[in-house]
Amino acid sequence: MARRRLGRSRSSAGCTAGHGYVLVIAEKPKAARKIAEALSNSTRPKLCRLGKVPYWLVSWNGRLHVIASAAGHLFGLTTDERGFPVFSYYWAPLWRIDGSASYTKRFFEVLEKLAGRATVFINACDYDIEGSVIGYMIIKSLGDVKRAYRAKFSALTRQDIQRAFRRLEPLDWDMIEAGLARHELDWIWGVNVSRALMDSVSRVTGRRVVLSAGRVQSPTLIEAVTRDKEINLFVPLPSFAVNVTIALGDYKHTGRLAVYETRQDALKAAEKLRRARFLKVVSYREWRERLLPPYPFNLGDLQAEAARLFGYSPMFTQRVAEQLYLEGLISYPRTNSQKIPESVDVATIVRNLARISEYHNLVGYLLRATGGILRPRNGPKDDPAHPAIHPTGEVPSTPLTGAQKRIYDLIVRRFLASMAPPAILARAHARLAATGIGSLELSGLRILDHGWLRIYYFAAPKESQIPRLRVGDIVDVKRVSVRIAYSGPPEPYTKASLVKWMERVGIGTEATRARIVELLFERGYLASRGKRIEVTELGYAVAWVLARYFPQLTSVELTRYFEEHLEAIRARKTSRSAVIDEAKRLLSSILAEFKKGAMESVGMELAKALNIIKPRNTCIICQREATEAGLCRFHQEALQRLLQGYMEWRRRAGVDCLEFLQKMAQLSSAGRWVREVAAYFVKQGKCPFSAL
Repeated sequence: MARRRLGRSRSSAGCTAGHGYVLVIAEKPKAARKIAEALSNSTRPKLCRLGKVPYWLVSWNGRLHVIASAAGHLFGLTTDERGFPVFSYYWAPLWRIDGSASYTKRFFEVLEKLAGRATVFINACDYDIEGSVIGYMIIKSLGDVKRAYRAKFSALTRQDIQRAFRRLEPLDWDMIEAGLARHELDWIWGVNVSRALMDSVSRVTGRRVVLSAGRVQSPTLIEAVTRDKEINLFVPLPSFAVNVTIALGDYKHTGRLAVYETRQDALKAAEKLRRARFLKVVSYREWRERLLPPYPFNLGDLQAEAARLFGYSPMFTQRVAEQLYLEGLISYPRTNSQKIPESVDVATIVRNLARISEYHNLVGYLLRATGGILRPRNGPKDDPAHPAIHPTGEVPSTPLTGAQKRIYDLIVRRFLASMAPPAILARAHARLAATGIGSLELSGLRILDHGWLRIYYFAAPKESQIPRLRVGDIVDVKRVSVRIAYSGPPEPYTKASLVKWMERVGIGTEATRARIVELLFERGYLASRGKRIEVTELGYAVAWVLARYFPQLTSVELTRYFEEHLEAIRARKTSRSAVIDEAKRLLSSILAEFKKGAMESVGMELAKALNIIKPRNTCIICQREATEAGLCRFHQEALQRLLQGYMEWRRRAGVDCLEFLQKMAQLSSAGRWVREVAAYFVKQGKCPFSAL
């Protein structure tokens, strides 16, 4: 095939590099520009272009360096085999195997041309597993790994980059091997299970529908489904609270004294309290508390905080942080570390931050409060490649966008606050009791010294005051009431809390978790309702198939097991081939069993969820396939939950069947499927539990 000739733009005049230069490979064009600027001490780097792709010429330590960039991954895994299981694969240029990656072709061709004339190669991609693989695959395919080195830096500043190029190391084979293993493991897992799902649909319908499953994606989907299902099946239970209002001078407070399961018990307690008309102080204490400063951010903490404060999705926060990194304003963001080591010159960073008007006064306060002794409060989480996220001290060369400014401000303030003195809080707590009924808790809080809260005000607690009391004091009760309360459903997942769950159970990496959650949305398995996550019909169907036919492959335990083995490769405790061979053996046996006996039933289940095949018998409430009882499996389970709930409601509140169903149809805290079943039987005017 004839190769397209790369044109040279007018701005590239004088860009002939000759032969024998050092080819430096960056991950993105912005990073390449930063590296070129850092390595050119006295003159500006020469900007050149091949087609529309930029590269730079720089003289560093007396030798010509050509700095060029990839566009992220330029290579991917593929196979020539159809069907499943398939364990034969190879690496190929991404633009040849993925139509959506056609933009990578021009970067590939520029690197191919430049690599042909280079004698030394430096991988200057991001120092993580992905960056190690990106640079390695380019050098291996287009250059020579025997003449290759690794540049390691955590920030795109002149100081960090020059330090890395003065201390070039051999290629980081431990990270390369771990990264290659992760790609191979994810590929054989994802391709085989995804093909099993798609081939099942095709066998039943003759249609090709794109479905996907993944090593980390699938257990994450199943967790989201489990939570969403519990919310949809939730039957609230009643309880009866005895509330009291007290007054001490100008201080008034209404709170819960006791909770009873039955209305009768609550009314008896309320009447007894009305006759007594007082509460007695049984404990009171005041104390001071030191609120220690926060740890510096890792990526997961930053994503959670940006979601809490600004409603940003984890993927959006990650993208914004990466933009700030490429501008040289913060350190590498895809880190799990909460530690800033002594090798980071925090004093210089703090002094440089004082040049930014928004932080001048905060830096002044920090230096006065600490006497100039700046020690970040490091957290327990670590990352062998990078420190916690911190500002570099560089002043933004152009105004930041709204989101960039908010994320940057969070990082700067968290960094400064981690070195500030503790906040000092004054707390008070009292317990007022009514004999034989219950007790009322009062809590007060005042901030005596804001300390680090002066910098990171986002974490400041709400202040409140209570009267100073003594044990034995009598407090008059002004009002007594009985209020019905309902138990609440599980908290729905948001994108941020689902990412936090992945981190907590140890699946995925700080760099991939947010992307995996977004992929579940792209595949149509999850949808957003406000901030909360809801599972679609397709998501339920895929999760049901995965949980039933691939329970081992989709378990958190197995996913975590292989995550630990990937880390063991990085620690040189096992080999890539050993981990991949183990995965192949496991997948081979499970997929063979699936292929032998489950494809038709799985294809039918997925085809119905995709509305390709209509069920013969539909649920009396919805359009899903009905069971023998006339309800789909979701509404059938909701009916069973309603039966259990009714028995408890009858005991606690003395309601009859239709009254209970009317309540369930109206309560917003009741699950959606529960409300739908209740509303159906209310409309029919009959009780499905009439045999009780």
